Amino acid sequence: VQLQASGGGLVQAGGSLRLSCAASGRTLSGFVMGWFRQAPGKEREFVAGIGVSGTFTYYADSVKGRFTISRDNAKNTVYLQMSSLKPEDTAVYFCARSHGLGRRATYEHSDWGQGTLVTVSS
Repeated sequence: VQLQASGGGLVQAGGSLRLSCAASGRTLSGFVMGWFRQAPGKEREFVAGIGVSGTFTYYADSVKGRFTISRDNAKNTVYLQMSSLKPEDTAVYFCARSHGLGRRATYEHSDWGQGTLVTVSS
């Protein structure tokens, strides 16, 4: 499956953005999905994951309560709603297919799409 993240941009601290991850080539409906991010000079880190139906979600502690992951299987798209953004949220955000529910490591994900840059100014 080919994944493409979009929706990034420049936002002030405290603001909001919604990222989208669109799939082509195959339906996403049968896959657990994840969002990751990579800040300059840092390792890629897990942000959020969602089960196939959208009922089960899980988050990194750093974004819990501020970010919400969701999916629309009819549109073959996964979303990441980001609120109360902080400068430390600045990163390139990626979506990927997870190898299983609850997985958080990068090696437990595949089909990495091109990321989208989120910049949060203070």
